Amino acid sequence: MAAQADDRRARRSIAPLKVLIPLVARYRWQIVGAIVALTVASATMLALPLAFRRMIDFGFRASDSAFIDRYFEMLMALAAVLALASACRYYLVTWLGERVVADLRNQVFSHVMQLSAAFYDQAKSGEIVSRLTADTTQLKSTAGVSVSILLRNFFMFFGAAIMMVVTSPALSGLVLVAIPLIVFPLVWFGRSVSRQSRKAQDTLAETSAYATEVIGAVRQFQVFNNQTLAIRRYAEAIASAFEAARVSIVWRAALTMVAFFLIFASVVAVLWIGAKSVQAGGLTGGTLAQFVLYSLLAASSLSELSQVWGDISAAAGAAGRIGELLATVSTIRAPQHPVAMPPARGAIRFEHVSFAYPTALDRSVLADFSLSVNPGETVALVGPSGAGKSTVFHLISRLYDPLQGAITIDDVVVCEADPHEVRARIAIVPQDSVMLAMSVMENIRFGRPDASDAEVLAAAQVALVDEFVARMPSGYATMVGERGVTLSGGQRQRLAIARAVLKDAPVLLLDEATSALDAESETLVNTALERLMQGRTTLVIAHRLATVLKCDRILVIDGGRIVEEGTHETLAASDGLYARLAKLQFEAGLGAS
Repeated sequence: MAAQADDRRARRSIAPLKVLIPLVARYRWQIVGAIVALTVASATMLALPLAFRRMIDFGFRASDSAFIDRYFEMLMALAAVLALASACRYYLVTWLGERVVADLRNQVFSHVMQLSAAFYDQAKSGEIVSRLTADTTQLKSTAGVSVSILLRNFFMFFGAAIMMVVTSPALSGLVLVAIPLIVFPLVWFGRSVSRQSRKAQDTLAETSAYATEVIGAVRQFQVFNNQTLAIRRYAEAIASAFEAARVSIVWRAALTMVAFFLIFASVVAVLWIGAKSVQAGGLTGGTLAQFVLYSLLAASSLSELSQVWGDISAAAGAAGRIGELLATVSTIRAPQHPVAMPPARGAIRFEHVSFAYPTALDRSVLADFSLSVNPGETVALVGPSGAGKSTVFHLISRLYDPLQGAITIDDVVVCEADPHEVRARIAIVPQDSVMLAMSVMENIRFGRPDASDAEVLAAAQVALVDEFVARMPSGYATMVGERGVTLSGGQRQRLAIARAVLKDAPVLLLDEATSALDAESETLVNTALERLMQGRTTLVIAHRLATVLKCDRILVIDGGRIVEEGTHETLAASDGLYARLAKLQFEAGLGAS
């Protein structure tokens, strides 16, 4: 079956390049200009052998000594036209290549940003980046330089072939017989090159994915003294990528060798037969020279086409990988006719919801889960790790859809609404906040990109960000580094709280929002959060039970179900899971991580 699949891929080796057609079609006038420039350049080049023929047959006669001068003047004029047309052709085709690949990168990035969380549960971010960089770079090289060479030589080959027939039908017949003997091996080699190039690109993508993963966790590798392990594994991955690339190069070199030999061997054979014809008086010397020049133009064009075919085949492999990514459909998207969200109140309801993650459908995370949260209510979710608390947040945010049951926000089933409208009503402070390699100001503005500087500063004051920003060298313009590496855990968490304050959404999700703060900061931030939570529906995930004492209700989740519900006092007085957790934390003084 694998061999059959390879054969099917080989038969359509350049078919993946069709992903570029809609992008190229946007620039019709540039395409027209490139074709005009190609036509002029090709016609000029094809006129040169005609001039040489007349010069050889008539230009060396003593009766017309000015003949050669006129022809050389004409050749100089043709050279100028050829140079100008070639420059225009190169600029327009190369511009098209750069523009189309830039558009493709935007399209791919926009597409992957819309894909659902289920896709990222299985995909490697390094491989996605490889498709955005290495694969599109391969396409840019092909779409720019290779396509320019391809079109030029395509025009030249067919133009020279037509002129060969006009010049000498008999000699042209010999060439036509040889063409299938040349083309078929080239096509076969081209398919092999495409397969090997695809394999090389896949191997390189795996290597990039591993490098991205390791560099993102370099401090952990250093702390555990595992640099040597990482270096060895990367070296092994690079060796595999090199070997795959070497095999691809071998096939391309073989393609070039076969093309050059077959093409120029056929030219030598035709030249030998033509020389015999001149001796017999069947052709003039000028006619043979004209035919040889056309055959050389055709042969050189075909040989360059064979080399470019290798580039095109390699680009087809890259286009195939990009096409696979673009063909991936997000499982979370707006329905064809989404239900409009009503005025925001913040009511949340789970009705008999069952859920399992796509990567582990045999392991249920929530089972017949029901929950109702009233507008403005503060509800805490507590329970052991893996009980399903974070999954509740994921489903409210519609990162996933439930397998059974329904989730509503303000009485609208979230699966029937536009995800953007649903998420516009939700602000979240995650346990592990993501910081971007931008300034403090821009990281806060991430919560609402259209916010003014004054609004950002106000949110920063509520979240006590201004306390540590005052000590930074450039204030709010200070760059925080990749993933906020220059910030402490507490500082990153306060920036995340400032984002939530800035978004000003009716539903607030707090996932251990104060877990990374010291005692003094935690007290201040809790005060700020209490002000923020007023008039908003708030769900709090907490392992440290001291953070949920003032919640209106506490829900104890275990095994994907709500097993207890009540206030801290009522639950602590019972003999259930919450009471055991409270005893461990408050009496023994142990805090869960």
